Amino acid sequence: MLLSQFASQWSRPVLSRTMATLNQMHRQGKPPPPPKKISATFGRPQLKAVVLKTMIRKPKKPNSANRKCARVRLSNGKEAVVFIPGEGHNLQEHNVVLVQGGRTQDLPGVKLTVVRGKYDCAHVVKKKNN
Repeated sequence: MLLSQFASQWSRPVLSRTMATLNQMHRQGKPPPPPKKISATFGRPQLKAVVLKTMIRKPKKPNSANRKCARVRLSNGKEAVVFIPGEGHNLQEHNVVLVQGGRTQDLPGVKLTVVRGKYDCAHVVKKKNN
């Protein structure tokens, strides 16, 4: 009997835990709102970045390809992996690129995209029709 008085609600079986009553919720007040999620570009539309390394990533399960990506150091000091859109690119180490938000759905952890035609990243070269 004495032991059950001091047992917390977490030490009891799951089935015997109950919801908070209206009085308990009134005493506690509103729960604090969850912290705001920081966007991939940290609240800015675009960020300047320096290419550290170019790489090829494989997409998630149903898809099959070689996606061109680059590891970059953003202007705020953080490092991130960015997707390079389009066919072919001219990026090398130490190139400066402009990066914008934009998730690549089949690449886990890649939440940024390179802007083509800005700084050292050339436009997508149009194929010639003969």
